[in-house]
Amino acid sequence: MSSLKKLAGQTAVYGLSSILGRSINFLLIILYTEFLSTESMGSFTSIYALVGFLNIIFTYGMETSFFRFSTGKNLDPKRVYSNTQSILILSTLGLGTGLYLLAPTLSVWMDYPGQAYLFRWTALILSFDAILAIPFAKLRLDNKSLTFASAKLLNIFLNVAFNILLIAVFPKMIDSGIISEGFLGYRSDWGVEYILLANLFANGLIIPFVWWKAGFFSFRLEKEIIKPMWDYSIPLLFMGLAGVTNELISRLLFEYLLPENFYSGMNSREAGGVFGANFKLAILMNLVVQAFKYAAEPFFFSQSTNKNSPQLYARVMHAFIIFCSFLMVAISVNLFWIGPLFLRDESYLTGLFMVPMLLMGYLLLGIYFNLSIWFKITDQTKYSFWITLAGAAVTIAVIFLLVPKFGYLGGSLSTILCYLVMCILCFLYGQKYYPIPYQTGRDSFYLIVAFVLSYGGFYLDLGSTVLNFMGKNALLIPFTLLLLLLEKEELKKLRRKTT
Repeated sequence: MSSLKKLAGQTAVYGLSSILGRSINFLLIILYTEFLSTESMGSFTSIYALVGFLNIIFTYGMETSFFRFSTGKNLDPKRVYSNTQSILILSTLGLGTGLYLLAPTLSVWMDYPGQAYLFRWTALILSFDAILAIPFAKLRLDNKSLTFASAKLLNIFLNVAFNILLIAVFPKMIDSGIISEGFLGYRSDWGVEYILLANLFANGLIIPFVWWKAGFFSFRLEKEIIKPMWDYSIPLLFMGLAGVTNELISRLLFEYLLPENFYSGMNSREAGGVFGANFKLAILMNLVVQAFKYAAEPFFFSQSTNKNSPQLYARVMHAFIIFCSFLMVAISVNLFWIGPLFLRDESYLTGLFMVPMLLMGYLLLGIYFNLSIWFKITDQTKYSFWITLAGAAVTIAVIFLLVPKFGYLGGSLSTILCYLVMCILCFLYGQKYYPIPYQTGRDSFYLIVAFVLSYGGFYLDLGSTVLNFMGKNALLIPFTLLLLLLEKEELKKLRRKTT
């Protein structure tokens, strides 16, 4: 129980900082949908999908490798930190320079002719992210959750501040005659450009702070450390690429696969903006998954030598599913007011029906993260590649087959189906090589009930806003009673241990 309390405490710190940070960052959706065109949102969606892909290549699994070799290999964590950060800086210099030089070609390939600067800035953003990855990981490994959270929040505050300044304040100052067009090179016709610049400025400014708090390193490349870490991380690189394909490929390809005029009054890039904006609402679930991952990854590795770790992992999974299932229903039944609050243009609300499905997709991603512990602690990371490759194949097949026919629905189906396949495969292989006594039947039942209630609440319409709020949220009552009924024995055990 003390282990679970420790995990819960760490997750709470990461969770509160993530929720606060995302809430602040979430305001950017209002800013973007209020001041930017749907076409600019489409550009934002596709370029940041590309960033997600390239970020995996820039870090190539070294974050998880750092955790593994710092905790379970009888190595000096300081040596592991220095070697990991050193090799990552060298590779970042090479990859960042290569992407910077390829920017003109990439701008043509992605249909942004004459805007190579967008991809030069992208190269810098990715480089800054990569050299921050291991210092952030070290803060987690050292249980410095408050410092980690502070650094993340500082980054978000800076990003939001620069976005507001560049997208909202400067245009109003120009309209008021306070400054003139061209002030500090400012251009009123830019949109996605200022999103990238704000990100670039914010990331660059926190590098000294994070490096200082994580502890400075000595540059060293020791073969006896680098080579086994490399061997461990390469399968994770391919897993990451396949995984990010599952998460981001729909947003990257959506505008290119959707037939023109599929949605009346919108071109394909504008429809891609609607698709991406609704993905942003589903990120409410993803931030919980991310907060859990921040706390759970070092926790899982630290518990790997405990003979009771399989039982502990099963309890963590069960608690995770209960919490996230309830959260999915709570968000879904309130989308009728959450959607218009954050998506300021009515055109974005045409894709709101996707959100419960995307919430389930992110929940399945969290389940997969729980399941994946078996191949990480047994050093069987090769399986991660094949499992995520299968998910990527499902994603790509569904996107190419269904997006041209069903638009938004096809794109959201690709998310839920790919993570479902990955969970099933990871569970089957995991039970063969590292059995964990998951409560599979009950957990699956909770997921099905939560999904049905989510869409039931989403489509329920009682007329007035007040009646809708009361009626939709009333669906949480039977779900809560069901959880209390089925978990009463576990609750009794918990009460006895805390008294």
